[in-house]
Amino acid sequence: MWHPLRKVLLLACLMGVFPAAAKAQKAPTKITVTDAQQQAILDSVGWTQNLHDKLPLNLTFRDDQGKVVQLGDYFGAKPVVLTLMYLECPMLCGEVINGTFQGLENLKFQAGRDFQYVAVSINPNEGPKLAAEKKAEYLKRYGMQDKSKGFHFLTGEQSNIEALAQAVGFRYAYDSKTRSYAHPAGIILVTPDGHISRYMGGVVFHQQDLRLGLVDSSQGKVGSPADLLLLKCCTFDASTGRYNLAVQNMLRAGGTLVLLGLGILIFTLTRRRNEDG
Repeated sequence: MWHPLRKVLLLACLMGVFPAAAKAQKAPTKITVTDAQQQAILDSVGWTQNLHDKLPLNLTFRDDQGKVVQLGDYFGAKPVVLTLMYLECPMLCGEVINGTFQGLENLKFQAGRDFQYVAVSINPNEGPKLAAEKKAEYLKRYGMQDKSKGFHFLTGEQSNIEALAQAVGFRYAYDSKTRSYAHPAGIILVTPDGHISRYMGGVVFHQQDLRLGLVDSSQGKVGSPADLLLLKCCTFDASTGRYNLAVQNMLRAGGTLVLLGLGILIFTLTRRRNEDG
């Protein structure tokens, strides 16, 4: 027999709780869950996509070593993969983190070198010791121990957690009876200077979507010319959190390449004729 909260969490995951990009009209709501409030929970839990808003980089947390850090310590040079979760989550959070690590596992971009991964617990009762244990667990599972400096698991006080959740439009609810949180699933891609670039919902993050998302969010600091060309041939669907090939963009890019080729050909033929003359 499923606990009502597990039904809420599963429904939230399947539904994506991923509305279109609209500014938040209210702060994240914390309510007590009862059987009669399941629909209210589903209505309150979700994402509000505050695209292009800047994160409050002065918020303070503790890293997995217990050191007091500012959110801004992870910004400045590289894009950031940001997720809000809690370390003892019985369902969604582990799936989100696993999905992210799986997508990053064979990605040519590396944490620490090309981007930063930052996971922030929404549970103020969790601390650095648990964060260190979970970080080590995931790094070992995916063979990324040598990239540990690029992965950061943070915990903090309620006021800072709520400020960050409100800034990114992460709406969640707390069940005081079961001591669990209902929350949406997904990750947020943030530019090096701290502006929200992309939301990717769900628990599965395809390698190509992560690659293009990081190129798109890097402000030109990550990616090869081929990555940039592929990005121009794709459009981002905010409702699904995925990149799709756009025929119009492909034709435009193809036309540009054809014109460039013709120009090179004409230049070569003209130069050869002049040399022969």
